[in-house]
Amino acid sequence: MNATAPVKPNWVDFHCHLDLYPDHAALIEECDREGVATLTVTTTPKAWARNRDMAAHAKHVRVALGLHPQLVGERESEIALFESLLSETRYVGEVGLDASPRFYKSFAAQERVFERVLRACAEHGDKVLTVHSVRSASKVLGHVEKSLPLGRGRVVLHWFTGSLSEARRAIDLGCYFSVNSEMLKGPRHRALVEQLPVERILTETDGPFVQSNGVAVRPQAVADTVINLALIKGLNPSVMAPLILRNLSGLLSR
Repeated sequence: MNATAPVKPNWVDFHCHLDLYPDHAALIEECDREGVATLTVTTTPKAWARNRDMAAHAKHVRVALGLHPQLVGERESEIALFESLLSETRYVGEVGLDASPRFYKSFAAQERVFERVLRACAEHGDKVLTVHSVRSASKVLGHVEKSLPLGRGRVVLHWFTGSLSEARRAIDLGCYFSVNSEMLKGPRHRALVEQLPVERILTETDGPFVQSNGVAVRPQAVADTVINLALIKGLNPSVMAPLILRNLSGLLSR
């Protein structure tokens, strides 16, 4: 544990790929030092053990077990490893579906894998999932509705780009939404975020995929996202920051 880490977090980054940064270990220490409650996701269950061990003594970093939909075409067989490791963590991700043209050819396999992920999570109970839903929000929600009953798990929709009606359906299913800086740039996505219940919003970076001026954003960049969210919601940033922390606490204690 980092001795200089604040006792309580100041910020939330609920979706980041810490293991894809060149300074993975230093970044874990940075999250602790800056008080960023960070969920670091994995894209394959084969990456789980290393990520788990790297963050074993972190105060504010938790590791999620994942099988990314964009990798399922080559790694579908790893779902068995995922299932065998699931008891080791409460956090699951990155998982979900991706129907974009590049990955649509593996969509049937993605659905098979996602269904098994959800069923395994429901069987264990009390898992928290960060879910990818590119061009597939309706399908994702259909699988959640079918295979992860309310009370058996909690879903956070990462970088959600679905329609307002799909967002409302997700809200009815108890889902949360993790919002990053890119989502607040375009008018359509800003309009969607405006309509999300403030009590269902978390912040994320999705670093290192999201960049600022050509440089990968780091978890503490969520501070800027909080400011922009506050503007969209008509709140003072000093109100928005603790609200996001309360949302995280509520998600984890439900």
